[in-house]
Amino acid sequence: MPEAERRRFFAMMNLLRALLSRELVLSGVRALRAHKLRSVLTMLGVIFGVGAVICMLSIGEGASAEQIAQIRLLGSQNIIVRSIRPEQTRQRGKGNTRMLVYGIRFEDVDRIRQLPHVDQIALMRQVSETMTYGPRKVQGRVLGVTRNFFDLVHLKLARGRMLTDVDEQRAAKVCVIGARLARDLFGYLDPLGQRVTVQSRSTGPVPYEVVGVLESVQAAGTPRKGVSGRDVNREMYIPLSTADLRYGTIQYTLRSGVREVKKVELSDVYVHVSDEAYVLGVSEMVERIMQYARRDGSRDYVVEVPLAELMSIEQTKRTWQIVLGSIAGISLLVGGIGIMNIMLASVTERTREIGIRRALGARRAHITAQFLVETLILSVTGGLIGIVLGIGFARLVTAYADFQTIIPWWAVGLSFGVSALVGVCFGLYPARSAARLDPIEALRYE
Repeated sequence: MPEAERRRFFAMMNLLRALLSRELVLSGVRALRAHKLRSVLTMLGVIFGVGAVICMLSIGEGASAEQIAQIRLLGSQNIIVRSIRPEQTRQRGKGNTRMLVYGIRFEDVDRIRQLPHVDQIALMRQVSETMTYGPRKVQGRVLGVTRNFFDLVHLKLARGRMLTDVDEQRAAKVCVIGARLARDLFGYLDPLGQRVTVQSRSTGPVPYEVVGVLESVQAAGTPRKGVSGRDVNREMYIPLSTADLRYGTIQYTLRSGVREVKKVELSDVYVHVSDEAYVLGVSEMVERIMQYARRDGSRDYVVEVPLAELMSIEQTKRTWQIVLGSIAGISLLVGGIGIMNIMLASVTERTREIGIRRALGARRAHITAQFLVETLILSVTGGLIGIVLGIGFARLVTAYADFQTIIPWWAVGLSFGVSALVGVCFGLYPARSAARLDPIEALRYE
């Protein structure tokens, strides 16, 4: 090993040995306690920097976690095709009655079934928005669905049973309801076995027996709207065959004195792909099939791909983490500059002390370690206080702003590590400046 490298190596070992000295740590604590106010003010930059990093990343993590949870409810292997009312809608009829025809048709579903990697398809049709139980009247959504719908969108049962193949074959008048709907209709009564009446302009009131209640679906303290942007806790599900038999595909509404008849064969179609790797490719084929079936260029549908939305949100999440972390990191940088400024002033104040220590035999490594220890105490203590402050403020946001915050523990470790690194980086220059002082000149200093 060359002589210069050997000396550098031994100098580093001496510095590390000095840093681990218990006596030196106690000496650094005593020096800082001699100027309590100055030490606290010096730590403020690090405290607020670490606290800001943790709090800002916690808020960003909570916001993105809610969106990701909503999309995961839809299923990363699902493709959702929804009927929408286009600006130019096909109309039939004369006078004050008109029929609007749009949306997904059964022939579209038959074509989609022929696509490769399509595992299964769930169908849905909305039939009403009003339900009653005795004097109680609730606005929600009554949806006819196929039995596999609940599996595709990951809805779980709290009590009772799900819709079965027998219900579908018999077009039974049974239903499964959301947790919030059960509470609004029945209060503290047991919903199972009770009858909910569905009001519809086309058929009049029809009673349905409640056979199941879904688990409450929550995200960030509020109902998750995972199924095509709707609140699943307020929905009622009946067999699709029952919806076909009782309501058909035609719905009647009255708008501005005009009786409007709307024909929509299917409200939503959930296409489940066998593997996540094929989702984006199959979604493009579904889009082409839907376009090909509408040669007039009408756009009465929309294709949603939860996987694509999930990837986009996760990318946005990473971007915001970098942005928020960088903004909060500026506070740490400012805190480091404050530490370096104070330590340089401390070196000037203690020049004579440094000269005496050098005259008594202290090496440069000992002087460097002395000031570096003080800097580390400031930055590490400030980092620990900042962690407590950041976690506490994040909890306050959750408690008082009703907004979920998720504390990423990697951010806690990262911010603490950065605060310690700031102490080392910004304390090294003042420490080396102190160690390079000439002992004789230092003893003469007044």
